Amino acid sequence: MISPKKYAKAAKVPPNGFKTSNEFFNYVFKDKEMIWMGQNTNHLHDHSEIAEAMIECINEGSYCKYPPPEGFPELKELVLKDLGLGDDFEALITAGGTESLYLCMNDILEPEDNAITCDPGYLIIDNFASRFACSVKSVPIYSSECDYKLTPDLVLENMDRDTRLISLIDPLNPLGSSYTRDEIKAFADIAVDHDVYLLHDITYRDFAREHHLAAEYAPEHTVTVYSFSKICGMAGLRIGAIVATSDIIESVKGIVINDLGTNVVSQAGAIAALKSKAKWVERIRNETLGNQKIIKAAVDEVEGAFLPVYPSNGNMMAIDIYETGVNPVDLTDYLLKRKIFVRQGAYTSKIFGDRYIRLSFSIPREQVEIFAENFVDVMEFLRPS
Repeated sequence: MISPKKYAKAAKVPPNGFKTSNEFFNYVFKDKEMIWMGQNTNHLHDHSEIAEAMIECINEGSYCKYPPPEGFPELKELVLKDLGLGDDFEALITAGGTESLYLCMNDILEPEDNAITCDPGYLIIDNFASRFACSVKSVPIYSSECDYKLTPDLVLENMDRDTRLISLIDPLNPLGSSYTRDEIKAFADIAVDHDVYLLHDITYRDFAREHHLAAEYAPEHTVTVYSFSKICGMAGLRIGAIVATSDIIESVKGIVINDLGTNVVSQAGAIAALKSKAKWVERIRNETLGNQKIIKAAVDEVEGAFLPVYPSNGNMMAIDIYETGVNPVDLTDYLLKRKIFVRQGAYTSKIFGDRYIRLSFSIPREQVEIFAENFVDVMEFLRPS
């Protein structure tokens, strides 16, 4: 029997009534009435240009051929243009931001290295880093003292001579905190001065009111992880990119497993998404900002509950319910019975998971209103007497 590998991956505990996580996700995926607020996906597209491009790709039979292994040149150029990065940079198309993260960790980290992440955060990053590095330092950031984010000062406090990589999720999943230009410059200075890499995960960049690329200030020390899952509404199509200087990309190419290229249909949709982005990005950003206000009003009705970060710069936020005495697991279970899918805090935190739930709000306004009404009702029902 093959012994299971021991990584930092958190156990996926399915909600009550489900034997496995896969069974649970199949259930929520198949339920057409489910309000989908549990995976930060974007349901606000009309999908005209994006869907039509993919349908055309299917109708003409292009999916029968393998694509260029590094991505269609047109798509690679569009990604760089979208970020405003010049000829010194290159994009490598991947099967989603998750593959990008894995490849970057694999390429950068050596067994003697350590990596710095944050808690709360995207725990898959800790998992991947633990596969290739000696250790992962997950810095607690769930505090107003650091504005609920990893700061340059916290990084300096937790660095040592073996630190090789600093993970910046910006905006941060699950809280929606983000960085100012001065903070990004400070991270860039740290990377250059200490010869470490910044892994800048910008998956939620386009929902932010303000965003700055670390690659502009430390190009030789930054690897940018790019995704089409969120703002482009293409989560199920699994397409993303790694953006870095050419020498870094050349190094990553040496460990690529998916060397026959990324899904042709997904790339057709991604090209259409970037070409049409100017038509819809402001509308989606404004709708998500409006949806946040509805959630905020509901949270304000519940004594003891609050939003650690408001407004969020992502399409998700955390609702802290610790002082109410309500268990986040119980809350998510009860909301699921009412066909509302949100996540309890342990999904994104090993330390603070008992304090909050995480939910996304890039869904139609009427569905957010249903959540708001049910949140107030269920919290009152579950509150200890």
